[in-house]
Amino acid sequence: MNIFDRIMSFDRRWIFLSLAIVCVVTFMWPFHVPITLSNEVRSIYNRFDSLKEGDMIYLSVDYDPNALAELHPTTYVLAEMCFRKNVKVIFGTLSNLGQGMVDQVIDDITDSVMLDKTYNGVFYEGREIQNGIDYVFLGYKPYPAMVIQAMGLDFRVPFPTDYYGTPLDSIPIMKGVKNFDQCKLVMDMAAGNVAEMWITYGHGNYNVPLALAVTGVMGADMYPYLNSGQIFGLAAGLLGSAQIEKLCDNPGRAIDGMRIQLFAHILIILFIIMGNIGFFVTRRRKKMGGDVR
Repeated sequence: MNIFDRIMSFDRRWIFLSLAIVCVVTFMWPFHVPITLSNEVRSIYNRFDSLKEGDMIYLSVDYDPNALAELHPTTYVLAEMCFRKNVKVIFGTLSNLGQGMVDQVIDDITDSVMLDKTYNGVFYEGREIQNGIDYVFLGYKPYPAMVIQAMGLDFRVPFPTDYYGTPLDSIPIMKGVKNFDQCKLVMDMAAGNVAEMWITYGHGNYNVPLALAVTGVMGADMYPYLNSGQIFGLAAGLLGSAQIEKLCDNPGRAIDGMRIQLFAHILIILFIIMGNIGFFVTRRRKKMGGDVR
């Protein structure tokens, strides 16, 4: 058996083992991966950076645990940025497992914001964030298109109470807040077709200023909406999250994940090249009826 036959009969378990080793080694070996900033991600940061104390935004956490690695860092960093700037946040989710994602983000940020930190040269004194004062979590309701349209009329139509069962009218942060008109922007972190629903019903019907953070495989499909002005910013995949972390001067799991992803992709490309070489050489040998040594 020559080398090309060995390539074609290579046990795929060795590929999985090699990939696992590369991921573990790059996770344990800290090194810097340059992050190139794109205009579409920078526009998200600029819009958040322009928010003033007392402004309100809507964060829609529309992903499940299977997209946590790509989208969770964006949710975390942008929410922390808002709390540091005393910007009010309305959390919502149109994913049936998104409630757990929001709970985790709120728990982690509550601990982080209590610490004194300096981001981009600005010192932020630690403070305690409070439910109903600094944020409200509306919870989850099915049928995303209907929920978005209903919230555009009044948040109280689909959500008479918040996630914890408190009537919205008795929550201080919701006093005088009816719908998206009181929100400076809507940021949707999505891992499915909910992103298109926000574009169609959120921006299309109510002209809400909308930005998206989506998984890597969705990124290419969202650029036409960016070019048409239907969304003002787009962060795609782990790279998009890493860019937001860099812009916010708050490095975390996304930037750490980039070095793992870099070498994992290099390894996969090498295996693809090897497989194609083996395939074309063995096919040529069979056509010629000869043996290639």
